[in-house]
Amino acid sequence: MKKLIALFSLLMIFSLAACSEEGEDAGQKDSKTETIKIGAIPDQNAADLNRSMEDFAQDLGEKTGLNVEYVPSVDYSALVTAFGRGEIHLAWFGGLTGVQARDLVPEAEAFAQRPIDEKFKSVFIAQKDIEIDSLEDLKGKSFTFGSESSTSGHLMPRYFMMEAGINADKDLDGTPNYSGSHDKTYKLVESGAFQTGALNISVWEAAVKEGKVDESKVKVFYTTPEYYDYNWTVNKVDEETKEKLKEAILSMTSGDNEVMELLQTDKFIETKNENYEAIEKVAKELKIIK
Repeated sequence: MKKLIALFSLLMIFSLAACSEEGEDAGQKDSKTETIKIGAIPDQNAADLNRSMEDFAQDLGEKTGLNVEYVPSVDYSALVTAFGRGEIHLAWFGGLTGVQARDLVPEAEAFAQRPIDEKFKSVFIAQKDIEIDSLEDLKGKSFTFGSESSTSGHLMPRYFMMEAGINADKDLDGTPNYSGSHDKTYKLVESGAFQTGALNISVWEAAVKEGKVDESKVKVFYTTPEYYDYNWTVNKVDEETKEKLKEAILSMTSGDNEVMELLQTDKFIETKNENYEAIEKVAKELKIIK
């Protein structure tokens, strides 16, 4: 009888210990929340972008219940590299950088864009006193692109120049410059450092509206045809997290966070990887990607 009681006691001790461990594990699982690291191509004023993206990260965290952290990138390629390494889980890419990122991570998915990104455009600008009316007139002019990895500041402008018979590496006054961002492009032309340049239409329109550009010194002389551009692309994450991120971003409206104002949109709409196949084709044609 004493042996039975002792055995029963031991079984009770083991049972309680197991329950305790399960409880601790459950508690750890419940309290553990994955940190989602987000990034954005630095295509305009860094201070404005960083402040807006930090506000976006906070809003996204509140909407999903996840820990969300914004990680600034020094340039376009740094963001693509970080995404490829899995260090960035969600990124605001341009058309080209999105293609480059998804080439590194085939499972990645472009899922949201602004309505304007279905029919995006670039503008070509020039110093006000220069007589220029077409892309053909760029011949012999000094010129600045934006970032070398920019869709709207380099890839598509270069493509449309090529279509007009202008070889950006041979027909300009010297080799083309790369400013690094759209706001720097219009400032370089405005200052007289370069006679002409090309940039994102929405950054240009915002600069004009906010009085950041002196229209007595710089003008638009050509607007490109439409193409797909910016998008939110999600990296390899579990399906539950992916759905939370998608639902939250697609539900955002004007006033939810500072990014909506920065990106000049009142909502995001659905997109898919296939929409950027034309961008990939142009990039390969221009030998920007293999």
